[in-house]
Amino acid sequence: MTSTTIEHAVHRVISNMRANLGQDLTIDDMARTAMFSKFHFTRIFRDVTGTSPGRFLSALRIQEAKRLLIDTEFSVADISSLVGYSSVGTFSSRFKSCVGVSPSVYRELEGFTTGIGPESSSEPSVPSSGPSGTTLRGHVTLPEGRPAGYCYVGIFPTQVPQGRPVRCTVLEGPGAFELRDVPAGSWYVLAHSVAYGQEHLVSGVSRDGEVVSVGRYGPVTVQADALPLPVGIALRPLGAFDPPVLMALLDLRRTAALQTAVG
Repeated sequence: MTSTTIEHAVHRVISNMRANLGQDLTIDDMARTAMFSKFHFTRIFRDVTGTSPGRFLSALRIQEAKRLLIDTEFSVADISSLVGYSSVGTFSSRFKSCVGVSPSVYRELEGFTTGIGPESSSEPSVPSSGPSGTTLRGHVTLPEGRPAGYCYVGIFPTQVPQGRPVRCTVLEGPGAFELRDVPAGSWYVLAHSVAYGQEHLVSGVSRDGEVVSVGRYGPVTVQADALPLPVGIALRPLGAFDPPVLMALLDLRRTAALQTAVG
C-alpha cells in the first residue's frame, strides 16, 4: 500500500467529517469511508495527522463553531446543534476547554483573547518542575518564499494546539525563543505564524495555507535535573492534514496597527 493511497483515504475521511459536522460519525463510519478495517484506519489516521480520528473530528467541530460565532448571529444554542452537540452545556464546556474562553467571550472579543499563557487563566496553572524550573530553548525557521509574521510558540500535552498552553511566547518573527519554568513531563512544542498584515486570521478560523504557517516538535521529555536539547521548528504551509488551531490567540492587531503608524 502506497503512502499516496493512505493519504487519499485519510483525505476522504476528513472531507466527510467537514461535510457532516452535525452528524453522529462513529469510528466505524470513518473506517468504511476510508475502506480500511477499524483498527488499521485508526492507526494510519494517527500516522498521517498526528492525532486520533475522534480528536480530529472534535477539533473540526470547535473550529466551525469559532467561525459561526464570528461570521453569523446564530445563538450559542443553535451553533452547538449545528456542530453536533445535543447539549449546550457540554458544547460550552468543551469550547472553553479547547479555545481557552467561553463561546460568548470569544464572540465578544472577535476571536481573540487578551492573554494566552496560564497566568491569564483563572484556572490553576501547571506547576513548575522545581524552584527555578527548566528552560527550553529553540529556534523557529521559515522556508524561503513563505511570508513572515508574528510567531506563537507554545507547549502542549498533545499535537493539537488547543486550550491554554503550558508555557508560551510570542515572537515578532521567526527566530530564537526561550520558554522558562517548564514543568517536568512529555510535551509537544507547537508553532503558528501568520503573515504580517493578516493578523485577523490568527484565530485559526482560516485554513489559508498561503499566509498561515505551522510547525511542531516533539514529544520533548523535560526532567527537573536535566537540560533539554535545543528545539528546532521548521514552519510550513497549513495543510489539509493539520489539526485546526483551536486556542484563542493573543490579539496583535492593535500592535500591528501601532507599528504601521510608527513606521
